[in-house]
Amino acid sequence: MKHPASPRVVTLVGPQGVGKTTLFESLLRSTGAEEIRTPGSGGAATGRSMTLELSVAHTRFLGEEWTFIDTPGAPEFTQEARHALMVSDAAVVVCDASPERAAALAPLFTFLDARRIPHLLFLNVLEEGGSPVREVLEALQAVSSRPLVMREIPLREGGHLVGVVDLVSERAWGQGQEGKPALVSLPDSDKPREETARRELIERLADLDDALLAQLLEDVIPPPQALYGQLERALREDRLVPVFLGSAERGLGLERLLKGLRHEAPTVQETRERLGIPSEMPMLVQSFKTQHQPHVGKLTMVRVWRGGLQEGDTLANSRVGGVQRVHGTKQTAAGTAREGEVVTVSRVDALRTGDLADAQGTLTPKGWPLAAPPVHQLAIVAEKRTDDVKLTSALSRLVEEDPSLSVDQEADTQMLLLGGQGELHLRQALEHLRARMRVPVVTKPLPIPYRETIRKTGSHHARFKRQSGGHGQFGDVVVDVKPLPHGEGFRFTSAVVGGAVPKQYIPAVEEGVKDGLRRGPLGFPVVDVEVTLTGGTYHSVDSSDQAFRTTGRLAMVEVLPKLEPVLLEPILQVEIHVPNEAIPRAQRLVTSRRGQILGFDTHPEIPGWEVLTAYVPQAEMQGFIVELRSASSGLGSFVTRHDHYSELVGKQAERVVSHQQQAAAER
Repeated sequence: MKHPASPRVVTLVGPQGVGKTTLFESLLRSTGAEEIRTPGSGGAATGRSMTLELSVAHTRFLGEEWTFIDTPGAPEFTQEARHALMVSDAAVVVCDASPERAAALAPLFTFLDARRIPHLLFLNVLEEGGSPVREVLEALQAVSSRPLVMREIPLREGGHLVGVVDLVSERAWGQGQEGKPALVSLPDSDKPREETARRELIERLADLDDALLAQLLEDVIPPPQALYGQLERALREDRLVPVFLGSAERGLGLERLLKGLRHEAPTVQETRERLGIPSEMPMLVQSFKTQHQPHVGKLTMVRVWRGGLQEGDTLANSRVGGVQRVHGTKQTAAGTAREGEVVTVSRVDALRTGDLADAQGTLTPKGWPLAAPPVHQLAIVAEKRTDDVKLTSALSRLVEEDPSLSVDQEADTQMLLLGGQGELHLRQALEHLRARMRVPVVTKPLPIPYRETIRKTGSHHARFKRQSGGHGQFGDVVVDVKPLPHGEGFRFTSAVVGGAVPKQYIPAVEEGVKDGLRRGPLGFPVVDVEVTLTGGTYHSVDSSDQAFRTTGRLAMVEVLPKLEPVLLEPILQVEIHVPNEAIPRAQRLVTSRRGQILGFDTHPEIPGWEVLTAYVPQAEMQGFIVELRSASSGLGSFVTRHDHYSELVGKQAERVVSHQQQAAAER
């Protein structure tokens, strides 16, 4: 049995609403830890409210130190959970007795398996009347590449869960006084079921161990200690997933889960080896959460992989301002941290989320999970114009805290676009801007980068002449303008002969033409046109670069309205990721938004999921993620890329042009 000197870190993960926070708080309560208030959940002891941020707490069990991390289950906050998993020795995947929710666990199992993170499964009986355990495990096994192996079977009375039977020790546990576990007799009626389940456990373990297989073939019953040893090796090597069960709300089965973790969860040394963390460094930490607090500055949550850390040490070429121990929302000065611990350090500005750091500097580890592209965006402006500079700085800090947020600037309007993983995600980000960073913002309609082009070819003669004492301004050009195929952009050529327009002025004409194309007759940039300078005249005194630039712009302003301008709308290629059963609803959502379905295929990574590919107008994507999640039990997501522009005509085009003209008049 392990007796590690260093604390071990276990992260609780799973879909929203399965009772992770209840399990988190019950585990702490059952081990005598201080009551906590969890961030983002309102401190609810029932776990029924939604957790929006990870929560860290420390406790002791049978003389050993443990750090538990509770994580959000909503898809919007997946990145937060993944960061915690990357610094964990093991994970407890929490699920309920609902086979139909197995698809929600598929992306999580895929992530855990791809990074070989050892994990256990805790089947949380939230209410009576759930599906049988075997039915739930069959559904979950379909989305897990690792075998799920029952460590326990349930004891029931009148349909109610009253205890569990440990299949290794063959002892039954119920609930005694004050909710403490108590040994109970295994009813005779349950013995055949226990024997069958134990045989299945041994057979699964024998698949991983030749010596155990030989014993099984000779009908030799292996001792419990041999099974414990095999389970420990199998979990450490991420070769199987032990399944525990109980009730987080009633505290049933929690001690068996804790003892399973104690026997089988890897130590910090074994986790370092799995992650390939250098062993020669005397001190090494890894950041997994960053937060900026008013009057405090930057706080970075780290796990100490090697050596120790104390206040005043040099970390990433900065002096550590403080070392705090975290327990829910409470932080207490610790001064020092030893190997394996999770603490918060202050004022280490060079340390970014995911960085490995020693005294000299930082490096980005291999395999650190990249944030998904944004699926929801809002255009934002500071509530007070005087806060524009503060807003830029606040957004930079916000993205540093949460890399699954993004900030872009729209090319045409220069508006700031805040992107994230869903409506709730962006609401939380805006609240952080207001409350913590003291920069309230207002949201604006999301700008769509419409373009326009022309359908006809034409020729135009433009002249610009201005006399204002001394040197005047004079420019005179003749241009041919014709449409190009969609996607060709802009082309300018000169066919001037005989020096009608001197060569030194031709670049100025081109710049002027570009100026004139920045806002066409419909109010949008003009694309897919070719302009040829065919002639003109000049004045030896009054002509200049500026005069010919102005003439080139004037030529476009005058000729484009005569060439049948037409509106172009941006079309995105959208890859929609949903569980198989949600594909029909996703297809209806695409067609209801003027989309064109291109096809669908099996998801290359997530079992039980599919990828639907479609063309969808960008104007129809606002709020798309909200409806997609509604159509896919909260699970769907997508990635997009600009594909092409398409002509938009009729009433829809009229509405767009009218809105643009109104906006221009208000500016």
